[in-house]
Amino acid sequence: MTQQARLTAGRTMGSQTLAGNNSNDAFVEFERVQKSYDGENLVVKDLNLFMPKGEFLTMLGPSGSGKTTCLMMLAGFETATHGDIRLDGVSINNIPPHKRGIGMVFQNYALFPHMTVAENLSFPLEVRKMGKSDREAKVKRALDMVQMGDFAGRRPAQLSGGQQQRIALSRALVFEPELVLMDEPLGALDKQLRETLQFEITNLAHALGITVVYVTHDQTEALTMSDRVAVFDDGRIQQLAPPDKLYEEPENSFVAQFIGENNTLEGVVKEIKGDHCLIQLDDGGLIDAKPINVSAVGERTRVSIRPERVEYNKDRLSPDAHTLHAEVLEFIYMGDIFRTRLKVAGTEEFVIKTRNAPDVERLQPGQSIEIGWLPEDCRALDA
Repeated sequence: MTQQARLTAGRTMGSQTLAGNNSNDAFVEFERVQKSYDGENLVVKDLNLFMPKGEFLTMLGPSGSGKTTCLMMLAGFETATHGDIRLDGVSINNIPPHKRGIGMVFQNYALFPHMTVAENLSFPLEVRKMGKSDREAKVKRALDMVQMGDFAGRRPAQLSGGQQQRIALSRALVFEPELVLMDEPLGALDKQLRETLQFEITNLAHALGITVVYVTHDQTEALTMSDRVAVFDDGRIQQLAPPDKLYEEPENSFVAQFIGENNTLEGVVKEIKGDHCLIQLDDGGLIDAKPINVSAVGERTRVSIRPERVEYNKDRLSPDAHTLHAEVLEFIYMGDIFRTRLKVAGTEEFVIKTRNAPDVERLQPGQSIEIGWLPEDCRALDA
């Protein structure tokens, strides 16, 4: 299945999730789910989420946002205070974890140190009363899937971190579950190995057709691996969408700031006409933007522009580009790109990312320039 084919539309407004599939098509369902540990403060607030079978969905957010609690409720290690969680149409609220048939992969591997690799994988099959010959066949198949077939006789302490995580993944898959939950599984690995396993896990999940709920605070993991990403903050999904839509079309200031690098300019809405609005910046300047999360003239707003959407080469500026004066504070060569930090409209943290090319001017600190962007790349969000 191609990446384009997997990118199904989805969005959320408040606590109501408007997914590209409805609840009738859902394999995993959270319906009006709430969670409180003390009876007063809600860690998860009125969650509605529907996932089709075979989707790779990532729950992304900062610590304390509610994403891990949602995963633990789905696994059965936490109980919902209110609402219903269903798997393939069946409520699982009162089903214990070991009877849900869900595979789990944790950051700390959770392998039995006194068992060999093969024994670790065989254990969940023994619990399910599977015969020896069937166990051996499934263990071999699961190890071969993660290129660890030659390590069956070793113990976890004899393996590297990356090898242990491959074994933990194969153990989650060995009994052929339809749903696998992963809680920060790559958090303990170095950058290069983490990137390698990102692609391995994604390709394996789609090859096997399993449904995956993946929890992370790493936005690169989320954007790289997922069919859709649910961005959590303050116990709610702030936006649910495919990775490209999430990055290109953030629906509020939290998502714009949390996903990727982002420039913000603050001001007041002066005029709204259809799909354009006029913003008076706090320094007095005027810019055009798309009114995404503003509703009335006089409302304060935070305008969002991605660094790669801003241009300073005059011959590259579109005739429709909106321009502002800027002062160069820092110009950094980063190999494939130049990263320029500017003073713009009163802020000294405005950044441009420009692809390294022979015709790109190399700027100097203190230099005055004109920068520009297309109005459709500028989004007026909540203040």
